[in-house]
Amino acid sequence: MVVQEYEVAVVGGGVVGCAIAREFALAGARTVLLEKSGDILAGASKANSAILHTGFDAVPGSLEQRLVAESYAIYRSLHERLNLPLLPCGAQLVAWSEEQEAQLPAIVAQAHANGVDDVAIVDAATLRDRVPALSPAARAGVTIPGEALVDPWSAPLAYLTQAVAHGATALFNAQVTGGAFDGAAWSLQTGRGPVKAALVINAAGLYGDWLDRNLLGTAEFTIKPRKGQFVVYDKAARKLLDTILLPVPTARTKGVVVCPTIFGNVLVGPTAEEQESRSDTGTDEATLRRLMAEGERILPDLAALPVTAIYAGIRPATEEKDYRILNRPAQHWITVGGIRSTGLTAALGIARHVLALHGGGFTPPAEITWPEMPNLAEHRPRPYQGEAPGEIVCHCEWVTRNEIEAALSSPLPPCDPAGLKRRTRAMMGRCQGFFCAARVAELTDGRLAFPLCPGGGDE
Repeated sequence: MVVQEYEVAVVGGGVVGCAIAREFALAGARTVLLEKSGDILAGASKANSAILHTGFDAVPGSLEQRLVAESYAIYRSLHERLNLPLLPCGAQLVAWSEEQEAQLPAIVAQAHANGVDDVAIVDAATLRDRVPALSPAARAGVTIPGEALVDPWSAPLAYLTQAVAHGATALFNAQVTGGAFDGAAWSLQTGRGPVKAALVINAAGLYGDWLDRNLLGTAEFTIKPRKGQFVVYDKAARKLLDTILLPVPTARTKGVVVCPTIFGNVLVGPTAEEQESRSDTGTDEATLRRLMAEGERILPDLAALPVTAIYAGIRPATEEKDYRILNRPAQHWITVGGIRSTGLTAALGIARHVLALHGGGFTPPAEITWPEMPNLAEHRPRPYQGEAPGEIVCHCEWVTRNEIEAALSSPLPPCDPAGLKRRTRAMMGRCQGFFCAARVAELTDGRLAFPLCPGGGDE
């Protein structure tokens, strides 16, 4: 078989892997991204709360704190050039008990230590002025003006699209099953044939420790899968909330968040459930009902509104809270592990950090191309609002046929209905595809590796 040769191989097509591939491609490295699934975002990155974090609550001086802060600034500096939405809405951290209220000064002090200086304590009256629908049981809170909402799927798609535009290769169904290092380069066995690379970057997320252990013979951390379930309320709930509501965190978890989405919904979650499985993203009724009860305790008017979607993701937690970014220069290997809930925010900063660890030395392109992503955010103009939108396929989310066709013919087209949903939001609205799935199946017939069944289900 023909051996494909590169300077850098990034293993893992989550948001961090896509950002790293972008960083090295823009630096001029011949880069390949190896993803075991048929599309990006098939693992931990597909499910999150879509918040751009300031890092106000990170451990001061930690690597996570530094990279979240750096990445926050990077994202704000480039999102418009990639046509990525950003909705500044701020966040309110709410105390519900005397014990929680007593923790607020320390939370503010930690934020200030992290350079987030506009964080301040507010009283209950101020909270209810900001969120009239908030339960009267709220005692006090902390306001964090810099927190914002983003599109959690268009961002990594933009990163990898820009990487490909600068010569990177994205190989899907390319699970790394083995490899050997000869002192100068790695020879990797993948589902798409042999790949040779001078540097391997392990961004395999939930399988990061497995990859280190199998190719290096040892791993300095162990992934401890932590499931998070979410419920998503109907778009009618959006009128109740235009800011993020955070709980007082515990030593183990940031807790359950109630927040609007950039797509016009309100979500509640995640849970924090330790489990052995790295792939079980199933939901259960009892947990979802507890989430609904928690959301409705915080915003009582949610009780009158329907839940239109549920989902779960798995965070690649480890024994430590901080990121596990490990450089092994003698082995031409960098591991990027333990990237939990802040990965969406921190990805660009992580990528820059990894390039600095390597040292660079590549020849960057003379000009940088900035591909524009299609906009799916409700607060910005959408194609259906244009003068000639054409056929509306998904009426719940106002997705046009032109948007679906553009996704299918893009440089990184979806391989399955889930990928199409993330690129267009077709079948993600109130009816969850009940009305539009048949038409979507017609439009995608023969164009998805894993097609949509005529009845609306995914094969």
